[in-house]
Amino acid sequence: MYEACPECDLLLNRPVPEPGDKAHCPRCGYLLQRPHKHSIERTLALSLAGLILMIPANLLPMIGINILGNSMDGNLWTGVSVLFNEDMWAVAILVLLSSVLLPFVNMGFAFLISFHLFIEKPNGHLVRWMRWLQYLNEWAMLEVYALGIIVACVKLAGMAELRFGFGLYAFIGLLFVNAMLANELDTYLFWHRIAHLGKK
Repeated sequence: MYEACPECDLLLNRPVPEPGDKAHCPRCGYLLQRPHKHSIERTLALSLAGLILMIPANLLPMIGINILGNSMDGNLWTGVSVLFNEDMWAVAILVLLSSVLLPFVNMGFAFLISFHLFIEKPNGHLVRWMRWLQYLNEWAMLEVYALGIIVACVKLAGMAELRFGFGLYAFIGLLFVNAMLANELDTYLFWHRIAHLGKK
């Protein structure tokens, strides 16, 4: 079976490198595949950790502000509710989707797929889940919300007393877990295992 190099369109025999090795295009040097060792196990562990961290990251206070004796705590949902109250519906929905709902769904799909592959249990929804995982991965943007938090902290640091809550530390941990998950999830290996389970 042939496949084209995404960079220079050279037709190649589908490479099958061993975990830990790399397959490059012989003409342009583009990295075609880089199978990860224990990708399924690591994806399962990271997605479970991400789902656990999402609870405190969403519910516990992230930043507390004290201005002239008035104190207020905020979490992820506070920012969304404030945007709704200010009639900024489009921005509020975008923040809700990209920072709360889609990351949760993304982690959920990663957990379900890796769990089924780990226990080698066929499931008729695996192909659909994998397609959704690859599509939603582009829309789950926790790092954008993190940049917003940094900008807000810098602007408020000179006029208010800031307190950092456990929700912020959980959110930072979630950012690291999300980055590690994106690096460890080997889509080629997952599709190969899904096809293998589909034949059972």
